[in-house]
Amino acid sequence: MFDYSTAQELEAQLGEQIRAARLRKNVSQEVLAERAGVSRTAIRCLEGGKGSTVQTLVRALKALEMTEWLQTLQPQVTISPMQMLKSKTPRQRARTTNNRPATD
Repeated sequence: MFDYSTAQELEAQLGEQIRAARLRKNVSQEVLAERAGVSRTAIRCLEGGKGSTVQTLVRALKALEMTEWLQTLQPQVTISPMQMLKSKTPRQRARTTNNRPATD
């Protein structure tokens, strides 16, 4: 399923998720900002979907002990493309050729 949301809508959704996680852990924006080593304004912008940085996102996730989110950005590959090529099914028959002996 492909999501046709705009970048701003996606950023707002991400901010809402961060805010909800912060509230579930009963942490104020001020405390999160202090733990993350960023300003309260940076946290407010992140949660509001208003042009935050990747560094602020990563710091906030670390402070909320939610770094597993970062691993969902690039799922672990379970089979490599080279392994897929090697596992190609073997031929079941040979091609016919024109190398038959001539008949007189």
